[in-house]
This record gives sequence, structure tokens and C-alpha cells, in this order.
Amino acid sequence: MTNHDSGPPAAKAVDLTKVYGAGDTQVVALDGVTVDFIASQFTAIMGPSGSGKSTLMHCMAALDTPTSGQVFIGDVELSALNDKKLTRLRRDRIGFVFQAFNLVPTLTARENITLPLDIAGTRVDRDWFETIISTVGLSDRLKHKPNELSGGQQQRVACARALLSKPEIVFADEPTGNLDSRSGAEVLAFLRRSVREFGQTIVMVTHDPGAAAHADRVLFLGDGRLVDEMIDPTAEKVLERMKGFDAVGTGQVG
Repeated sequence: MTNHDSGPPAAKAVDLTKVYGAGDTQVVALDGVTVDFIASQFTAIMGPSGSGKSTLMHCMAALDTPTSGQVFIGDVELSALNDKKLTRLRRDRIGFVFQAFNLVPTLTARENITLPLDIAGTRVDRDWFETIISTVGLSDRLKHKPNELSGGQQQRVACARALLSKPEIVFADEPTGNLDSRSGAEVLAFLRRSVREFGQTIVMVTHDPGAAAHADRVLFLGDGRLVDEMIDPTAEKVLERMKGFDAVGTGQVG
């Protein structure tokens, strides 16, 4: 089902299961998911509310621990790492973009972008910084605090921050969820460019068919299982597929 022509995956899940609660209140959020995330590719994860898409992302990004199964970032298996190594892996090899931007209000755009590297005591690659800033179109906004920026600009700051450390993979959880359509399109165009021009690997959870259409492929989850995959998606094709879910109906889990 997955195209393996592009070399080894940047990340993969093997028989991933996540169960919350026990007995009558038990909820199976992920039910044996196996999937590769190809390097230098933009993958969108979709599915009805409660299908397990955020749970999958959180397990892949080492923000949550699966009940069983394995998660690999490159060839490193996460459950084999102690807390210190896991923290370092998250810092050095994974980028994050969240729906709520997660910027520090007292810092300027520039300071927010370099913050993870500053905390880690890592030198900022000036050329790379300038490349990202010009790509994301924020050159004249670097001295502004978040409250002086539009939502779209704040999210582009968050995207720039995620890319600055040159992570192997960036996980974006509903990155356009709080944005109007124009700002959302700016953020998606930047993510698309980072894949095309920088070879970045991006995995994005979204409920928006228009957002998913920016991806190289879309994975569809239903009731914690991988139920379909679409290569070279269009908004129309994605919408059609999502209607199929609504017709079948799904349980409300994790």
C-alpha cells in the first residue's frame, strides 16, 4: 500500500495499540496501526472525530506512550530510550507545530523561533535562519511580540521554530485549526515548500479537506484503524472519502 521507492521511512509505527481506561470504561484509541512515514514527504492524517488521529500523532512524536507496538524515528525505537534520551530525541530530531501556536508572549518573533536552540545551548545556523525567515515571509516582523502579529503570522513563527533545528520529522496537529482561510493557506504553502525545497518530512493531522490537499498522501483512520490511503489528494476526492465515513458512522473513541 505504501510507496517504499523513496528510501527508508523517517518514522514508522508497527502494530501500534493505545488503550485508555479498563473494564466498562475501556477505550481503544489505536487498534493495531502499522504505517510508514516516508522521508521528504508530506503526509496528512484524517478521520472522523475520535478516530485516533491525534493519539497516533502523539505516540509517533513521543508525547504519549503506546500500550503496545513499536514507534521508530529513523532506526531508533522509542521504547528502548530512557527519559533523558527520549527528551533529547524530541528536542533534536522532532519538530512540532500545534493548533494553539504555543508561543511565549513576552518574547519577540525572533526569540520565539530560536528558543529551543537557545535552551539547548545550540548555535543558530544564521544562513538557515535567514532561509527559513524569507521562505516564511517574516523578515519585517522579527522584533514583534506575538500579540502584535496576526494568527497566520504567529503560526508561521511556530513553523519556523519547528524547522530551525533541521528535525528529521515535523508533526503538525491541526496547524490551520485556529486560522482564517487566507492565513491557513499561507501556513500550508510554507509547509509544502519546506518539503519541496528543503526535503523536510511533515506529518499533519487535519479535519480540513483543503488542508489535506496540500499533502503528498492522506491516511484515513476510522475507529483506531488505518482504513484507507490516498496518493496525490485533491480537496474534492478527500471530501468524497470523508462522506463515506459519515455514511458508515463511527464510534466516538480517543
